[in-house]
Amino acid sequence: MRPLRSLALLLLAAACSDRPAGVSAEQHAMMDYAAAAASEPAPPAPQSLAAPKAAVGLGRQAGGGTGPSLPAALPGAGGVQQSAMIIRTGTASVEVRALDSAMVSVRQLATSLGGYVANTSTHGGRDQVRAATLELKLPAARFESAISGLEPVGAVESVNVEAQDVGEELVDLEARIANARRLEARLIELLATRTGKLEDVLAVERELARVREEIERGEGRLRYLRTRVAVSTLVVSLHEPHPILGRTDNPMAEAWRDAWRNFVALVAYSIAALGIVLPVALVLAGIVMFVRRAALRRAAVNRNGAPGVAC
Repeated sequence: MRPLRSLALLLLAAACSDRPAGVSAEQHAMMDYAAAAASEPAPPAPQSLAAPKAAVGLGRQAGGGTGPSLPAALPGAGGVQQSAMIIRTGTASVEVRALDSAMVSVRQLATSLGGYVANTSTHGGRDQVRAATLELKLPAARFESAISGLEPVGAVESVNVEAQDVGEELVDLEARIANARRLEARLIELLATRTGKLEDVLAVERELARVREEIERGEGRLRYLRTRVAVSTLVVSLHEPHPILGRTDNPMAEAWRDAWRNFVALVAYSIAALGIVLPVALVLAGIVMFVRRAALRRAAVNRNGAPGVAC
């Protein structure tokens, strides 16, 4: 027993000699545990945290700068580039020799570019120049080709092009629709697990209907804007040359021409007025003749039928 007791004392003395002065056994054990934990390799970072670091590193390598750069495509943007979301509308005025053939040429131009003619209007008259207006719906990528294709049709007098950038509105609509869909999913889940009063269930259903209506309205507006971006509008106005008689610089000739036109117009109006004046005059003449004959007959009766004076 004594040899074993002496061996235990020697081991305890060795342990105390390795511990620093003023440090208890418990503190020394905690220090050993901390050192062992620090010597172990660190666990790998989660994939959700490591991905942003890799993206930032790629941005630095591509940009060549010291600061982090944003990724090329943001999540939730739906692949929409704001700079490409442009609605273009234009108007063009063209003077042509023959209106009918020019309208056929414009229709063929729209068909060859993958578009179509939406609306057409023509007008003209006896003293007016024949003209027509055609509204073309064309692919946005071929809008410039349509404008340049008007040169063979006739003399292009004016071209006006307007551009409207709707990229910001498209991104905003997509974000609202995504939030509304998340809210719709939560309401459906709440409706499926709801076991309360009937009023609460009806309130959830009303809110769900409102959210779905908002989603449908946003999707409709989104489809409309995408269609307007994909299809451009070009309104082409065609007109024939003005008559040569109207292009004179002699004021005297123009005055004589106006006087002759006014005289012809006066004669025409007078002839047209006879259709009203002549029947009225005949009726009035008949009445006058009837009254006059009645007066003469009455006078004759009074003169012949007067009683004589008795002697």
